Amino acid sequence: MNLRPKKELTEAEINTGLKLVIGDGLAAEAMTTLTGGAFLVAMAILMGASNFQIGLLAALPTFTNVFQLLSIWLVRRYNNRRAISVICGLLARFPLLVVSVLVLFFAKDSVSLVIFFLFFHYFFGSIAGPSWNSWMKDLVPEKTLGAYFSRRSSYTQTLNVVLSLALAFVLDYIKKRYPQYELSTYATMFGIGGIIGLLGSIILAKTPEPQSYLVKENVFRLFKRPLLNRNFRSLLIFNSVWVFALNLATPFFTVFLLKSMKMELSYIIGLGILSQICSILTIRLWGRYADRYSNKTIIAVGAPLYILCIVAWCFVGIYTNFYANLVLLVIIYAVTGFATAGINLSLTNIGLKLAPKEEAIVYLSVKNIIPSTFSSIAPLIGGLLADYFIHRHLSLTATWGGPHLTKTLHLVELHEWNFLFAIGAFLAFVALEFLVPVKEVGEVEKDVVVRVMRSGIRNSLKDAFIIGNLMNWHNQLWRFIRKRTVISDKEAPGSEEDKP
Repeated sequence: MNLRPKKELTEAEINTGLKLVIGDGLAAEAMTTLTGGAFLVAMAILMGASNFQIGLLAALPTFTNVFQLLSIWLVRRYNNRRAISVICGLLARFPLLVVSVLVLFFAKDSVSLVIFFLFFHYFFGSIAGPSWNSWMKDLVPEKTLGAYFSRRSSYTQTLNVVLSLALAFVLDYIKKRYPQYELSTYATMFGIGGIIGLLGSIILAKTPEPQSYLVKENVFRLFKRPLLNRNFRSLLIFNSVWVFALNLATPFFTVFLLKSMKMELSYIIGLGILSQICSILTIRLWGRYADRYSNKTIIAVGAPLYILCIVAWCFVGIYTNFYANLVLLVIIYAVTGFATAGINLSLTNIGLKLAPKEEAIVYLSVKNIIPSTFSSIAPLIGGLLADYFIHRHLSLTATWGGPHLTKTLHLVELHEWNFLFAIGAFLAFVALEFLVPVKEVGEVEKDVVVRVMRSGIRNSLKDAFIIGNLMNWHNQLWRFIRKRTVISDKEAPGSEEDKP
């Protein structure tokens, strides 16, 4: 098969390529659903993985992004992004077949081997990533970038919903009726996922690539260039702090539900599907607003909502009533899906937008490598913190006593996982301050976008009030903190007002 790029692509070739990229995305999503997420965590727990090993599994996808420098070297050496993406994509799929065999025949004490081979899965996937991103930047017309990737994401998320739900029912049925085959089912899922991934790479091989023209310069000097770009550096700082805060807590949501809440996998997958549905229903809306206003503005709107969801996790499990906890989880997952759709889409698009065309692969690689370093460290620290807090407990209650009624309300109950959630939410809150220096062409004030979104989705004055306050709570809280700080300084002994 000819994998060489062309100097120019016709409109028909571009349209065909865009369709094939969606096909590749569907195959990659199916592979990821079968071999990752809650299913990977559940399999690891079933195999006896420790908290640190679970954190290591969560860290692998981002830790291996450090090796994206190899992608830059390969693209500069061969100037063929399609060949690099396809070949490394194929190499990334084979370890999944090996893991399938390991789990099927050597399940006992093989967690370390599973982690070892998954490293190579993510390693080659990380090398393929930057070349694919640079390739897509040249293939997809810039004016439709947000709309196209939001449409592609809606397709892949729909597949994720359908496939996840089917797998959850199958796994719960096997767990109840034939528990001896539960681990074998996970092994089969890895095998099928690997095969579908290989088919996706074959589809990607048929996608045309426009010729890229790279500046001939030392790789490490090129690596420095994005760091010298003040605006891009601001984006890197925000992205790094943000993903560190999130990955300190989010990888352990599923572990918390499985271990502490003893929740069935079908409920967990169902909640994940609810989140995906909310993303599907809103991602095109986010894409239109991102193209119309700016990606930074969308992040400023969505991120505070996400932080509120992390805070809400601290209240899951306070009451023993299963349905009370389930209602809270439904709200958390629904709002998380809504917020995540806008944040992830905008973080991807703003990186593409701020990267100069002739150096896109370098900028995008740096954008992946540096935040990924922080992202990979976070779950490892989270696993260690979970072990530290396992024997520690913080409980805040309020008791009402009367002649006819005594009622105790559990306000906050922090233990093992909840401590992680509280710490992660605080760090994510701090991360939003690093978004302010980022500048984007076409940027519109957040308040304007909030006002437009209110008019587009509100059905009553109550809706408008709730939406407005949720989107502005971060700024209001910071203004309150700063105001109190100024007042304290003025009232402190020896202040200017006290001097004669």
